[in-house]
Amino acid sequence: MGVEQRVRALAEEKIADRPDLFIVEIKVINNTKVIILLDGDNGVGIHDCALVSRHVGYHLEEENLLDHAYNLEVSSPGLDTPLILDRQFAKNIGRNVTVKHLNGDKVEGTLLSADEESITVAHQVKAKGAKTKKAELVESKILKNSIAEVKVSVSFK
Repeated sequence: MGVEQRVRALAEEKIADRPDLFIVEIKVINNTKVIILLDGDNGVGIHDCALVSRHVGYHLEEENLLDHAYNLEVSSPGLDTPLILDRQFAKNIGRNVTVKHLNGDKVEGTLLSADEESITVAHQVKAKGAKTKKAELVESKILKNSIAEVKVSVSFK
């Protein structure tokens, strides 16, 4: 079993009694940095991250999985981290998102729904040729396989 698989197993073991928590991603970079991104249906607290960090760190040392110095980071995904799991999309319904398509187009709007294959976003589209240039609210269903990334967007207006 590789380092990444063992880290995933240890993290899953620690959150097994917390069905509201889930692992978003685990990265092992050059066997010197281990990153665990945790999330929760209602968010994830620093206490949860600390518990997972202690558990994983203890076992990595005990099992001598990495025989040299390493950094272990356990955190929640930041706003700059794209949504990748269905559970992340579900918990962010109603929030503003920026969707980047594989072809480079962008759509900014409110995430209305998400399923395994697509997301639906309500966004403003300016009417073409209209002298008043009023924007119309439209709902677009976007297939996930046409999406490069989706990020929650924050407005400071």
